[in-house]
Amino acid sequence: MGLNNLQRGAMKKILFLLGFTFLAVTTAFAQRFAYVDSDYILKHMPEFASAQRQLEAMSAQWQKDVDAKYQEIDRLYKAYQADEVLMTPDMKKRRQAEIDDKQKSAKEFQRQKFGPDGELAQKSNEIIKPIQEKMMKAIQAVAESDDIDMMFDANSEVKMLYANPRYNKSADVIIKLGLKPGTFAK
Repeated sequence: MGLNNLQRGAMKKILFLLGFTFLAVTTAFAQRFAYVDSDYILKHMPEFASAQRQLEAMSAQWQKDVDAKYQEIDRLYKAYQADEVLMTPDMKKRRQAEIDDKQKSAKEFQRQKFGPDGELAQKSNEIIKPIQEKMMKAIQAVAESDDIDMMFDANSEVKMLYANPRYNKSADVIIKLGLKPGTFAK
């Protein structure tokens, strides 16, 4: 019992459609992925190291100022405790108010410098953002030149459980930035 011409034609169409569908699905999943290590790249960028030193120096100076304010408050409080027995109630209130005002002022200064919207966060954003943008342009250029569909950052919230090192494009980005991989900025 053989197949007639009509059945053979239908069978060829089905095989053709199955083959075409398989090819389309395979092509759809043939996307190219790669990843970079942004921390590794940033460590190679001299301007990032310089920016970090600048921010650390600024932070250290502001921290000294904060510490000095709290030392002054501590000194005032100890003097208050030593003189308390000799003071009138009105004098006590004035001295307590002075200490409270200094504490509020110190906390406000600390918030202005180190708070989430403080000067350090603003300065960090101002200094670091252009460096990150430069890195992102280099990452995009590497992805486009290597015909990569998706590029992940090994240091972001996206967790990679495994990554073949051949897909690590960090060194390519460092080269695109005009730097030499393997030597960190100082």
